[in-house]
Amino acid sequence: MEMTGKITQVLPEKNGTSARGPWRKQEYVIELPGDFPKQVCFMVWGDRIDQYGIREGQELTVSFDLESREFNGRWYTDVKAWRVAPSSSGEPGGEPFRDEPPPFDEEPPF
Repeated sequence: MEMTGKITQVLPEKNGTSARGPWRKQEYVIELPGDFPKQVCFMVWGDRIDQYGIREGQELTVSFDLESREFNGRWYTDVKAWRVAPSSSGEPGGEPFRDEPPPFDEEPPF
């Protein structure tokens, strides 16, 4: 899924340690344009926080996945960004930030 809008808030970074090791996440609020603008809070994990360098006021296109989980009978939904790029109406000449590996020159053996 994808959404395009303006970053209205950069929330404080959170970090900790789990059984898998240290983790970091940062949440951002993006305002989606329209007659009745909507605000969506999305998160970025790990080194992507530094890679994207998201700042308040930027016009961005965010590609994301939705994920829900149940805890004690309540459901919680996360909006996890996997790619962030300047929007075509925002910062001209910007290249998308990619977290995908570079293409292979040939098919990998099976």
